[in-house]
Order: sequence, then structure tokens, then C-alpha cells
Amino acid sequence: MRTASAGTDAQLMAAGPEAFEELFERHHARIHGWLRRRWEASLAEDLAAETFVRAWAARERYDPRWSDAAPWLFGIAANLARRHHRQEARGLRALARSGADPLDRGTASVESGPADERVDAEARRRALAWALASLRPAEREVLLLHAWAELSYDEIAVATGVPVGTVRSRLHRARHHVRAALELKEAS
Repeated sequence: MRTASAGTDAQLMAAGPEAFEELFERHHARIHGWLRRRWEASLAEDLAAETFVRAWAARERYDPRWSDAAPWLFGIAANLARRHHRQEARGLRALARSGADPLDRGTASVESGPADERVDAEARRRALAWALASLRPAEREVLLLHAWAELSYDEIAVATGVPVGTVRSRLHRARHHVRAALELKEAS
């Protein structure tokens, strides 16, 4: 939560280590949460910590016109996450095949409710995992930054380092692909 006396993220980036600590406090939970939805706890924590280590090291490259550092930080996190996308895709394919999330993090529970609802929810979960695994990494990244990190198109553009038009087209392709994959799974 921001305090009125602390200033903008841009001001914190320009200040010393104590100010950077405030920046960490403002954004760590959100960065970690986004990573946690994708990977198991220890990897998510490692990637979140590495995000801030790299941000500190690259603080002189931060554009002071950006009052909010979140998109920039998500960009660093996304770059780190790209290195792990193969592992993520393998995990999603395993989930799609088995229905058992190898990195079950309690983010989606299908263990309560009537049996028929649990079966339907499990089938949808497996189909979605299969659809996400089949996306190109750049499209999956944009879709997950939008859906899980709740970033706007402009923020995703900053995070990924691509133009907003590219974000829009990747997101459109990802949505179209996921929708078609889910329809295909339902038909089979």
C-alpha cells in the first residue's frame, strides 16, 4: 500500500536503498502472486526475489516518466519466467493428461460440491491446461499477464518490450486459440 509521503515509484527508483525497499513492499506481493500462479512456491519466490535484484541493478535504466514501476517489474519477471516456460508447458501438458496438477498450489479447488460438478470442473481444468500448453510462449505470456497479473495492454507492452499493437494481436490470437482448443476438447 502506498503512503502519501513516500512518493511515486519513479521517485523511489531515483532514491537510495531504503526507498527501493518501499518499492519492493509495494510490488513484491503482486509479482510473487503472478509467478506463484505459474510455478511452485520456491521457484516463484526465487524468481520474484531475482526480479527485484535485477531491478535494483538496472535502476539507472528505469524511465522516470513511468510513475508506476509495476509494468517494468513485470517485464523483468516475465523475462526470468521465459527461461522457465518449457517447464511450465511440460507441467500444463501433464495436467492436461492426468488431471493431477504436479504443482498443485491450491489456486483452483474442485474438491467440494456435488460429484458431477467436480467432474465437470476437472474436465474444464484439464482442457484449459491443454489449451494453455499449446500456446506459443509469447502468446501464453501476454494472456497470463492480462488474466493473472491484471495488467492493461499498455502495461503488458512495457512488461514485454513490444508495441501495444503486438500485445493486442498476441492476446487476440491467444484468446482465439484457447477458445478453439476448448471447443475442440468439448467436441471430443
